[in-house]
This record gives sequence, structure tokens and C-alpha cells, in this order.
Amino acid sequence: MKKLQVLLVAFTLGTMSLFANNIETPEVSKDEIRQQIVELIQSTDFNFDNNTNVNITFTFNTEGEIVVLKVNSISKDVLNFVRTNLNGVKLENPGKVNREYTMPLSVVSK
Repeated sequence: MKKLQVLLVAFTLGTMSLFANNIETPEVSKDEIRQQIVELIQSTDFNFDNNTNVNITFTFNTEGEIVVLKVNSISKDVLNFVRTNLNGVKLENPGKVNREYTMPLSVVSK
């Protein structure tokens, strides 16, 4: 009888963990994510000395916020600009959680 109770408890816990891990993954295209990020960056006021092309690697957390992982730039101004204006920002339509996205971005001087 005790083995049956242990088996029943193990089965219940296993079933509960299956339902607890059911995280919705939205189907959003990379172009839509890029458009949202470009709109975020265009709305900021920051002047650069010259035009710069940057590759940004980022992911989304479970709350839909951007987590910047890597900014391919030598300039500390560009690095700080991207991290300040993108890191922790919540998008309307975020991508998949914990999937790495790499996006080229052009930072243009005004």
C-alpha cells in the first residue's frame, strides 16, 4: 500500500511539473522585432561623432524584456547607448524566450 501511495505522489508531481512548464512562445518575425527596436532607438536623442554599424546579440526574458548579451562595437559611447536604451525594455511583441537574436544596426550621427 505504501508503494502505491509513493507512486501516486510521484505521478502527481510529475504531471504538475509538465503543466507548470507550459510557457507560451509567440510567433513574431525577426523583421517585426527589428522594427520595434529601430523605433525605440529613433525616439532617443543622442549624438555620435560618426556613423557606426553594430551587431547586437540579445534575447528576451520571461517578462518580454530585451536582455542585451553582446554589442559588437569598439566605441564605448555606442555600447553604453545600446545597453541604456535597449536593455530591460519591454516590447509589445517580444520574440521567443531565451532564444538569441543577432541584428545589425546602423547608428547614424545627427
